[in-house]
Amino acid sequence: MAADDIGQLADALSRTHVGDGELSYQGRGLKLDHAESVAGLVAEIAQYQGLRALRLEGNTIGVEAAQAIAKALEDKDQLQKCHWSDMFTGRLRAEIPTALRSLGSAITSAGARLSELDLSDNAFGPDGVKGIEQLLMSPSCHSLKVLRLNNCGMGIGGGKILAEALTECHRRSSALGAPLSLRVFIAGRNRLENEGAGALAKAFKLLGSLEEVHVPQNGINHPGIRALASAMQHNPHLRVLNLNDNTFTKRGALAMAQALRHLKNIQVINFGDCLVRTEGAVALSAVLREGLPVLKELNLSFGEITEPAALLVAQAVLNKPQMEKVDLNGNCLGEEGCEALREAMEVMDRADMLASLSDDEGEPDDEDDNEDDDDDNETDEDDNETFEDEEKENLDEEEEHSKENGVNCNGNSPSSKLQSPTEIASYLCSPSSEKELDLEDETASLEHQVDADDPEGAADVLLKVSASYKEEAESGEALLEAVDAVLKTMLSAPLLQSTCFLSTLLVHMGLLKGEGKVNRVPVVSAQLSCLTHAVQQPYFQPQHALLLHTVLSRNGKALKSCSSALEGLQAALKSRCSADH
Repeated sequence: MAADDIGQLADALSRTHVGDGELSYQGRGLKLDHAESVAGLVAEIAQYQGLRALRLEGNTIGVEAAQAIAKALEDKDQLQKCHWSDMFTGRLRAEIPTALRSLGSAITSAGARLSELDLSDNAFGPDGVKGIEQLLMSPSCHSLKVLRLNNCGMGIGGGKILAEALTECHRRSSALGAPLSLRVFIAGRNRLENEGAGALAKAFKLLGSLEEVHVPQNGINHPGIRALASAMQHNPHLRVLNLNDNTFTKRGALAMAQALRHLKNIQVINFGDCLVRTEGAVALSAVLREGLPVLKELNLSFGEITEPAALLVAQAVLNKPQMEKVDLNGNCLGEEGCEALREAMEVMDRADMLASLSDDEGEPDDEDDNEDDDDDNETDEDDNETFEDEEKENLDEEEEHSKENGVNCNGNSPSSKLQSPTEIASYLCSPSSEKELDLEDETASLEHQVDADDPEGAADVLLKVSASYKEEAESGEALLEAVDAVLKTMLSAPLLQSTCFLSTLLVHMGLLKGEGKVNRVPVVSAQLSCLTHAVQQPYFQPQHALLLHTVLSRNGKALKSCSSALEGLQAALKSRCSADH
């Protein structure tokens, strides 16, 4: 061993912190290639009685050096924490699995029971995951609470191997009467993509013990996000959820909003740079308004969220007693929108809660509306194949949730002579003397046929029916009853579903920015008159009125051709909102 190497190691050991059961060689920058280069380190490990934590991060360890260290660990049965991040800089990828197997085998042989394993920043790829596979399945990891694998380049293959190992660990530990109860999972920057995320989601659903999940920057799109959302519902103690820099789009955001309804202990939500978009943000605002009582931080930055949706989010978090920070920076608010958001927070004396808006993208252009379609559909074909089994598996669960929420999943009414809500809407919109006798029957059937799980269909029916309304016409009363039938069904659903319906309605009316190609309906005064009538009905709750009032107050200029009817609607909304105070 060269004198320089001996001197370097001696100096490092002299600065090693020893105490509380921990040996630390953190950040020494040692290049440990062979057994001789780690002789002093091995001696320290061997002599340390009651070793509970070993820090090797910030050095570079070769195969022979790892084997020598492993030999020293074979009798360390009290070892609980392995801080081994950034431990293979400059090593060939083929070397790393061998080194990891040696270390893992030693831990298993010692009979140690790990509580924390950190292998972040090692860039070992799928083969590296194979190197820890046996360790993860062994009794030494039945007690694991924290697993950190950030920036390891696992990829889809590594994600699947990891998921299988965790699943097997849970199976084996459960058979012994003490199931694996992993609490913290960190695996950012690993290119897990949809398949890797989907595989891990199955393992997470099985565990049910997670308190923190961090999987940012993994190239996960809406199918993978939906799989993770389903899994999170089975982890009721979740406190931190970090999915930063993945791609939700509308479908992913709605699934995640549904999942959050079940998470009463969540404290930190990071959906920044996730393309939550406007409809997703509106859905999240509904969940924020009715739940998440201990939330402290919410990050929805850089998500292409427009002003009305941002205001709804701000309104929803103002009543959170533990709320410390809401980040809406980098969205599409525009100067006026940023100012309106600041004012909304200042009025409630919560201005300090709002993060900087310095990177706002400005108001979106109308021509941007159709740009999203290609982005969302590029991977749909592959995604559909990959997640076909998952979708079938989740079907019964989603149906059960629908029943639990009082939603009519069937959508059929045996008393109706017509086949669909759209047909009934067309029937009602074209009254004649021959049809007048049947209007009451078809209006009644419409209430049963409209499905709370189909906001698009319900919005289409409502706009068709209300566009034909004329107060003086003989069919006017029947058409208002039809409007009531649709809205009573849709707004009697849980708040998340009713909010999604209203946001869909507003998108079709051109008052809220939607995702992809939207068939906007030219708004006429008759539709606003019907909404004015609806707002005054018992089924129209103050929270629904607040949503409409917020959007109309910011985007009402789009309805300037219906100014008189708009004024009536805004007055009714203002009155209904005041009922909440």
